[in-house]
Order: sequence, then C-alpha cells, then structure tokens
Amino acid sequence: MQIQRTALPLALVGTLAACTGMGTVAPSVSPQGGAESTKTNVLEAGAAALQSNAPVGGMDIYLVGFHPMKNDPNHQMEAHHFCRQMNEDFAQCALFDGNTAGANLTGVEYIISERLFEQLPRRERQYWHPHNGEILSGQLVAPNLPNIAEHELMKSKMNSYGKTWHTWQSENGTQAGDRLPYGPPMLAWSFNRDGEAQPGLVETRDREMHISTADRRRARQDLVPTARPQEGVDALKGKFPRPTQDIPGVVDKRIRR
Repeated sequence: MQIQRTALPLALVGTLAACTGMGTVAPSVSPQGGAESTKTNVLEAGAAALQSNAPVGGMDIYLVGFHPMKNDPNHQMEAHHFCRQMNEDFAQCALFDGNTAGANLTGVEYIISERLFEQLPRRERQYWHPHNGEILSGQLVAPNLPNIAEHELMKSKMNSYGKTWHTWQSENGTQAGDRLPYGPPMLAWSFNRDGEAQPGLVETRDREMHISTADRRRARQDLVPTARPQEGVDALKGKFPRPTQDIPGVVDKRIRR
C-alpha cells in the first residue's frame, strides 16, 4: 500500500500535463481564546529556530476526503489529511479542517494495507473503514498533483483501510461546528454509496479547491477491476435519510457478487 513518492521523479513532475485542482480552504471555526501576546510570539520564534519538528516534518502527502461519524452518520466532516508513509503497509495522518496555517487539528487517521487488515483480531476490525468507496467515487483526492501521479497514488491505496478518530467536531457538513474540542473522540467511517454524503458537502469542496469529483471518478474506472470485497462497506447501509446507489466495484466482503 506504499504511496509511491519515488515512482515519478521530481524532474518529470513539471513536464507532466494536467494536474488535479488546488485551492485555499479556511478553517471552519476560530478557536475560543485571546490574541497571542508578544511573549508567546517570542517563545514560538525561539522554538522554531532551535527545536526539531522531525515527527511532523515528513507529513508531506496531502489528501482530502470526507468522513461520516460511525455512530452518528449524519454528522459529516471534510478532512484534510497530511500523511507520512511509515513503511510499505502503514501510514499515519494528521487531520485538519482546512489547508491554511490557521487550520484546526481535528483528528488522526492510520492507514493500513489489506494484508495488515487481514492480520487484525476480529474485534479490532470494527474500527477500520474501507477505502475503495472513497477512491472509486472520486471523492478522495490528492490536490495539486499531476493526474498521472494522483492516479498512481490512488492505485496504491486500493483495498486499504483506515482507522480515524475525530477529536474536534469543528464542522458538521457545510456548517460551522464547535469552537473547542468538546466531548469524547468520535470514530469516523467512509462513504460507500452514492447519496450518503449530505447535499452540498462534496460540491463545496470541489468549488473551493477547483476539483471535479466526477472527473476523478471517470479517470479511476480502470481501478474497478482491482477492487476486492472489503469489510465494513455495509456498516452504515440504510442509515442515511436519502436514497443511495451502489458504486461499481465497492462490495461488502460478505456478499461477493
């Protein structure tokens, strides 16, 4: 499940044609609290000059997708993932509600390959959502990459799984949420059928970031034959108030069509 950063040398990136879109997305809310003091600014500057940020410095893979909460599917969030590939089968991501310097940290996601998922204890698997629906629907995107590079990245993530906890409900759909991280963490899930996302959620992201989910979906149709049935596809089936429709290639492992 390695995200292939070396598959396309940097010298080639500039020569490749069309790229996926990219735009600035502001945070959903501003945290409660007063303006930073001069003392705090000085301490921050000193820390930046003298301290290492090695654990977060390598989080250079940027993905944008959407998460419904597993126990409250109508609570949905846009998630900006900044990820680091730790090895062939495991990546870890910090989640934000935007892509500016002021974005709020709203959660974490761990990504594992199908191979690692199959080694998990049965009771652990309930926490891991499938990724094929996100990829084949076109909803999961890697902004500002050449289309060829983004396609290879998505291919490398086919049949993978994610474990996501949102610690700050800073938004609910297209509406602003809490200004502080209240309550317990919420386990997030994935959309696995058309119609599960709230109207306007995907469209707002596409408009702000100059991205076409429909174009991404069409470009990934060659990945459908590589999709294997996954656990968790039907975990939220029937729990959304709108009609839904299956996504070709996205099948629950218990069905095997």
